[in-house]
This record gives sequence, C-alpha cells and structure tokens, in this order.
Amino acid sequence: MREAGAPGLRRRARSRPRREPGPLPRAVARIVVRAADAATRAVTALLGASPAAGRERISEAELRDLVAANTLLDPVERRIIDEVLVAGASLVREVMMPRTEVVFLSARLTIAEAERMVRAETHTRYPVVDGTHDDVVGFVHLRDVLLRPDVDPCTTVGELTREVKRLPGSKRVLAALSEMRRERHHLAVVVDEYGGTAGIVTLEDLIEELIGEIHDEYDTDPDPVHAGLPAVVDGRLNLADFAEHTGVRLPPGPYETVGGFVMAALGRLPVAGDEVPVTVGPPGDGGAEPDDPPDGWLLRVLTLEGRRVARLTVSAGRLPEPRREITAPAPVGRNRPAGPS
Repeated sequence: MREAGAPGLRRRARSRPRREPGPLPRAVARIVVRAADAATRAVTALLGASPAAGRERISEAELRDLVAANTLLDPVERRIIDEVLVAGASLVREVMMPRTEVVFLSARLTIAEAERMVRAETHTRYPVVDGTHDDVVGFVHLRDVLLRPDVDPCTTVGELTREVKRLPGSKRVLAALSEMRRERHHLAVVVDEYGGTAGIVTLEDLIEELIGEIHDEYDTDPDPVHAGLPAVVDGRLNLADFAEHTGVRLPPGPYETVGGFVMAALGRLPVAGDEVPVTVGPPGDGGAEPDDPPDGWLLRVLTLEGRRVARLTVSAGRLPEPRREITAPAPVGRNRPAGPS
C-alpha cells in the first residue's frame, strides 16, 4: 500500500514524444464514435435484442464456477476472491469489537490522566464519551495524548477530540470498507437499532475480513486453525471463524458468537463447567460430514469474563452412560415351603 504523500509509480519513459491530436481530428473521431454507437443500437433493435443483454447479473454460484474454471488464478488469488464473496454477505456487527471490550476515555479526563491510561493499553485510537458509552462524542489518537508537548497537562480530552464516523451494525462489510476508505476514516462507532453504541470497527477489521488476520508485534499468538479436537477457543469467535478453527458448524440463531450460542442453548447466564451438546445435522448441504462424530460435539465452558464466556473447549460428544437397574436382593426367610409344625 502506498504511503500518504508518497510519489506514485512512474511510467516508463517513451522513446518518442507522444503527439497530441488537433481539434479537427478529435471532432471527426467524436462523430465517428457517435455514428457507430447509433448504428449498433439500430441493428440490435431490428434484431430484437437488448443493448444490455450481455451485462445481466450472474449469481454468486455462477461466479464461483467461473473462478473455479479459470486456470490463470493461483490458490492465493482464489482464496482472496472467495473471502470477498463471503464478506459480501457479512455484516459490520459480525466483525466489530463489542462495547464490553472497548477502552473508552472520558471527555473530562485531563491529558495527564489520559496519558497514564493509554500507556497501559496497546491501541492507537480511543473513543471519547461524555457520560455513558452511548454518548460517544469523537475519538483521540495516541499522538494527541503522548506526542504534543505544547499542550497544557490540564487540557481535557474533550478539547482534543476528533470527529468519529458512525455505522449501523446491519451495514455490509464491503460497503462499509468502501465508505471508510473514501471518507478517510480509520475508526467507526457501530450503532445498534436502538441508537446505542454496539461497539467499534476499524479499517483493519474490515480488511482482515477479506484477506485474513493481520498480526503485529503486540498481538498474542494466534490459535492454530483446525488443529483437531479437542480444542480450546475464545468465546468471542463468530460462527464462521469458529467453524474454520474447529470444523464444527453451529446452527444459526439470534446470536453472533459461539458464546452467544452457549447462552441461547442454556437459556440462562452460563457458569464455568456448563456443557452444551451440539448434534450432527442430517447428511446433505451443510449437514453431517463423513468424519463427523456420530454423537456430535460437546462445548464446555472453561472461564468467564464477567457474564461473558471467555474460553471453552470443543470435543467429540460422548454417549450417555446406560442406566443400570438395581434390583433389591430377595429377602431371607420368606416364601419358604411350609413344613410340619
């Protein structure tokens, strides 16, 4: 990616200077192009065809078939195209950082107080609130807090706040990525249907949805992808990432993450040690696979962060133990044959 302000790629110098056409050749060319276009439209109308017949939309399945049949694409290019097609159906709320994980700064904090807070974190942009988390008034950059020696230490964070973009959680990932790039925003506040703050999303989050995870020196080691079962996963994984990491596809429902699935299946707030079985679907599209365990899988809650599932294990399901009937021993001394008295 080219740095802002850096010179672009220069074209190779031509050996002969290009001669610009005069006004008369340009006028003649314009007339010829218009006449050819009119002739084309007239011929297609006479034949009963539509000029836009070759530009009809194709389905996603047809597009995937075209990509699969193309022999000029290497595996990396095929994967990127597949990720783009998948991201076309993804929503912003599926890739955002939820508000419970966001570090907010109060607009009333002084620069000295904010400096102590941001030094303990690893982020570069922080949403600024004036009251509750639903009252986001903007954001501040790390440089605004640490690298501005001319700022009075008593200056409040609210005085340095920059404008922040807001996106609905129902917006598509590709549309959000295009909009943020066009408007040169790196951070956006995700708003839910009630007007409250659902979380935040960064330009990096949206790009990672297309090309995969981007790790830097501050990130923890990523979990191995599909390393087999049993596995320990983060409860914040969305359903698609959970399926990629474990090979287990959870049924869709009113949740976005595997932790939400556990909470919905339990019907209450989870506690450490809770177990939720996942049954194997019928064979077919999206159903059982040949290597799926016959008894399904088992999700077990390991740890919690507050009321949220933090870590859980995924393992093959186990058969319920057969119930053993315990019969009472026959009482001694009963049902003896009668003898002579």
